[in-house]
Amino acid sequence: MKISQKIEQSTKDNKVWWSFEYFPPRTAQGLQNLLDRIERMRALGPEFIDITWNAGGRTSDLTSEMVKTCQGLIGIETCMHLTCTNMPKEKVDIALRDAKQHGCRNVLALRGDPPMGKDEWEAVDGGFVHGIDLVKHIRREYGDYFDIAVAGFPQHMLLPPEECDAEIRWLKEKIDAGVNFIFTQMFYDVELFISWVKAIRAAGITIPIVPGIAPIQTWNGFQRATSLAKITIPQSFSEVLEPVKNDDEKVRELGTKLVADMCRRILEEDIGIRGLHFYTMNLEKGTKMLLEELNLVPRVETIKPLPWRQSLTPNRRQETIRPIFWANRTKSYISRTENWDEYPNGRFGDSRSPAYGELDGYGVWIKQTKEDALKLWGHPQTFNDVASLFARFCTSDLKALPWSDQAPASETSVISKQLAQMNELGFLTINSQPAVNGVRSDDKTFGWGPSNGYVYQKAYLEFFVSPGLLSLLLTHIERDSNITYYVINRRGDLRTNTHSDGPNAVTWGVFPGKEIVQPTIVEAVSFMAWKDEAFELGQQWAKLYEPESTSRKLISEIMDTYFLVNVVHNDFHDPEAIFKPFLKAGTEYTAKSKSTAVNGH
Repeated sequence: MKISQKIEQSTKDNKVWWSFEYFPPRTAQGLQNLLDRIERMRALGPEFIDITWNAGGRTSDLTSEMVKTCQGLIGIETCMHLTCTNMPKEKVDIALRDAKQHGCRNVLALRGDPPMGKDEWEAVDGGFVHGIDLVKHIRREYGDYFDIAVAGFPQHMLLPPEECDAEIRWLKEKIDAGVNFIFTQMFYDVELFISWVKAIRAAGITIPIVPGIAPIQTWNGFQRATSLAKITIPQSFSEVLEPVKNDDEKVRELGTKLVADMCRRILEEDIGIRGLHFYTMNLEKGTKMLLEELNLVPRVETIKPLPWRQSLTPNRRQETIRPIFWANRTKSYISRTENWDEYPNGRFGDSRSPAYGELDGYGVWIKQTKEDALKLWGHPQTFNDVASLFARFCTSDLKALPWSDQAPASETSVISKQLAQMNELGFLTINSQPAVNGVRSDDKTFGWGPSNGYVYQKAYLEFFVSPGLLSLLLTHIERDSNITYYVINRRGDLRTNTHSDGPNAVTWGVFPGKEIVQPTIVEAVSFMAWKDEAFELGQQWAKLYEPESTSRKLISEIMDTYFLVNVVHNDFHDPEAIFKPFLKAGTEYTAKSKSTAVNGH
């Protein structure tokens, strides 16, 4: 969606909105850490984010890659910076083409700073001289596909009157060339900002103005940023911060209150601004503290329109359904299905296509480094050691497993004791959801979708299990006509008791004025595609250990001999029903094993 449309909608709803800016890091590890941070900060509820374009275009490819990742994998509306510095027309066109291909609809067009090592800005051969040239080029080549933003500088109010008037006139010319909204440079003098807004409004500029807010992180950082950008520091800020400049925690605490007061003034002033754009500097805590100080909390509808994260690339924007198997590995699912001819709900093509479910290099990957993984999972020596890790994950005592990129969802806490008991009995659980019977859509644990709706879930379990315990489990499962299951081994031998080739909806929602939404399903074709990844992740875990070690042999044997099983209990009125056959089978199997051991001696 275009940012101007988001601003317009928030204005109609009389809601304050906020957004974040990030810059491309210099290292591969820094990039991975930043993407994890952007994903985490998504929960703070930004309407959009924007990604900077380094002076001189040195990180231009990285900017494009980050835009692709944030739109497609993280599923957050992204604005791409684009500068004229060191950018021939051909490179600009490649960046715009890639942005459109990945669903980005917002561009901040800038002339840019001089390249590193140069004092004066100069255009490259075949490049653009001014920001307005870039604006005109984008409009000429792409019509109204992109929302185009330009920068605004409240600091211009301190220039001599003739120069200030000229700057406002040049800004108006850019606006008239087809600009949709303005991002301002950071500022701390709120009176200066308000007078600038009134001045450009008086000059006939009516488009939205997005104030750039920089949280105060440390004294040195504050001094450096304001000095580089030649930003005025109000006397009131200096009086509060300078006495505590050697105490970073105190600077951040007091700086947060000062900036929050400035933000309140902006939002309360009669200048038509209801949004704030935070220059995060790729840091999390300062922005989060500022939002908390302002009592700006994310809205449920903003964050969870569906129970899983939507991709915003063009070919996936309307996707409303996914197999549950990838619930804990969203990035892998998006990457692996990018070239599928259809999604598993049968609405997009033919699942018999050879492209369906094809593995790629990105999909099968344990997120942790070897060092972090060994810290997390140690060196298991027995099956009970392995089962203990799975049980600890279910009770949130362990933050990750090879099959889960992140800690258990909040709903897992509802059934954590039952899951831990299942693992102790020999069922290694990797995915689950409790039964839910008509919980309100704004519920903090289970809610998703529009307000005033109700959501439902069938109880679901997915796990690895040994052949002997599986045989005993199936005798109990088959006594309950409400249970459907799929069983598969590493070779791909599939067994099921379902008589339907179609999907089984395991999550759905009922909302005012909408058809039933069923965003999560279980079905055979995608389960078989997931099987390859599930067993491969186990093998990757094994390979973290030395070839002849007990840990490698133990985990490899589990992956080679165990079955992957998913079970759905179709009576969502009874939250405990799904666990009964597991407890019976597990107890019997344990007793049988003890009896065999005693008789054997």
